[in-house]
Amino acid sequence: MLELTTLNVVTDFVTPERITLFVRVVLMLAIGIPIIKFVKKILARIIKDKLSLQAEVLIIRTVSYVLFLILAVMVLNEFGFKISALLGAAGVFGLAIGFASQTSVSNIISGIFLISEKPFMIGDVVQIGGTLGLVDSIDLLSIKLKTFDNRFVRIPNETMIKSEVINLTRYDIRRAQIVVGVAYKEDVRKVLDVLRDVAANLPEALQEPAPMIQVDGFGDSSININFGVWTATSNAVSMKTEMILAVKERFDKDGIEIPFPHVSLYAGEASKPIKIQSTT
Repeated sequence: MLELTTLNVVTDFVTPERITLFVRVVLMLAIGIPIIKFVKKILARIIKDKLSLQAEVLIIRTVSYVLFLILAVMVLNEFGFKISALLGAAGVFGLAIGFASQTSVSNIISGIFLISEKPFMIGDVVQIGGTLGLVDSIDLLSIKLKTFDNRFVRIPNETMIKSEVINLTRYDIRRAQIVVGVAYKEDVRKVLDVLRDVAANLPEALQEPAPMIQVDGFGDSSININFGVWTATSNAVSMKTEMILAVKERFDKDGIEIPFPHVSLYAGEASKPIKIQSTT
């Protein structure tokens, strides 16, 4: 009796009309999804190198979302859902969640401003606050960064609009810069000449624009000099290391002292001070 009841239920459910509906939906998905992928590839070829990379990504994703939405509406229509009723329900639902989605709307508007303003491109190295990383993608809601220690960072577009953004790879060349401290007993003019010679012999340093060699002021234990050379942006990080090594080797060769901080402590009567020296 139970087997007969189960058979009747299956027979009532699996009807020729439902089988036909199932086949139509499967065929619709099997044909529609490859077509959407094909359209995306064709569109990518058409707009390639004609727009910025982030604009290309945004256009392709928008077209993809629209096509998938059309496919979903077609599938729902096969199941008997009325589009007008769905739109009415969507309107009521949209009104209900509209107040809860203000942040998302703000991020979308900020994303449009970022894409139109183009302060950075996909592949640029940027610094936002204390985060430094490679721009991996620019979307309507957020920016995705890949840090140099291989971490994923998502920053909302609204935050990007409100924050200071430093693009480290916007230009072809950058100035690598260090601060050099020399002892007060040294001939500063001679030190400046030595630094000019160091800059002229750095393999990856550019001579135009000219290196920056500037006396910064009197430090606690040294005279401080700003020393900077221009180089290709891709060499900026390694150039700083090369500068430090070259300055240290040249100062050692020429007997120029790089001082370390001294602290002098005095105790006792002013007429007979006891002097204790320590280093920090």
